[in-house]
Amino acid sequence: MKENFSQLVKRARNGDADAFAELYSSVYKDLYHIAVCNLRNSEDAADAVSDTVLDAFASIKKLKDENAFKAWIVRILMAKIKKKQKEYYRDDDTQDISEVEPEVRESNFDGVEILEAISELDENERLVLSLSIVGGYKSDEIAKMLGGKPATIRSQLSRAKLKLRDRLIAE
Repeated sequence: MKENFSQLVKRARNGDADAFAELYSSVYKDLYHIAVCNLRNSEDAADAVSDTVLDAFASIKKLKDENAFKAWIVRILMAKIKKKQKEYYRDDDTQDISEVEPEVRESNFDGVEILEAISELDENERLVLSLSIVGGYKSDEIAKMLGGKPATIRSQLSRAKLKLRDRLIAE
């Protein structure tokens, strides 16, 4: 980025749409990939990201810490993901790989096996894993977003990675 990130946030808080667009361009791929990891198809992921951007733009003035933009917008995305999941997830329902669109399986991941293994994780494990791997967040940052403890997040992340490894090795 040509301009300092916190300067862009300040400009966006003052109503500068171009500054917000530049901020968004720096995070949109991460937002989309996090959404795809946690939702059933690309349309739902795109909807969640679109809703996130609209809400973020409307409430950017409420962001107090300029350096927290990425974590703040991911928290908004997580709320949108959870809302979308409530529409089609039941407690006993698991996501079947056949329900995921072919272009999502082929274009966003290294293989169908990885996506299938991810889809077998529970909702919270998928969320923690995607925030860590796709979003690049550390356990303390994820803990702040999810309202938990960093040690708990590290444990959940470790268990999710072990489950993925075991499922991928078994195949």
